[in-house]
Formats: sequence, C-alpha cells, structure tokens
Amino acid sequence: MTRIPVQSSNVEGVGYDSKSQTLEVEFKNGNIYQYFDVPDAVYHEMVNAGSAGKFLINNIKGVYRYARV
Repeated sequence: MTRIPVQSSNVEGVGYDSKSQTLEVEFKNGNIYQYFDVPDAVYHEMVNAGSAGKFLINNIKGVYRYARV
C-alpha cells in the first residue's frame, strides 16, 4: 500500500485501500498498523488534519479494529 506523508510529530505517513476500507499508518518509530472498516471520508479527514497523530487518537484508536503489521 502506498503511503503519503502527513503533518505529525508521531506519524510518518498513511495509506488507504478503498476496496477493503483499510487505513495503514506508519509511525516515525517504524511501526505500521492497519485499521479496518475505516470509511473513505475518515481517511481524507486524517490526511487533511493539522496533526494526523491527534486525529488518530481522537477519531480512530478505540473505534476501529486494528492489527500491527
């Protein structure tokens, strides 16, 4: 999955697969997580957020199933 850089002190980049609604988040420490059943609109909001890390904490963690890659 191709990831694009985002504005964040903690997140390096994010990618999204619209068919499976999978959001992939790469952290600056090298960890990669996939979040499942994430709507397209949520992905776009994250990409455009002032801080992708804050958006992740407030809108994705604890809401969507995830797995570490």
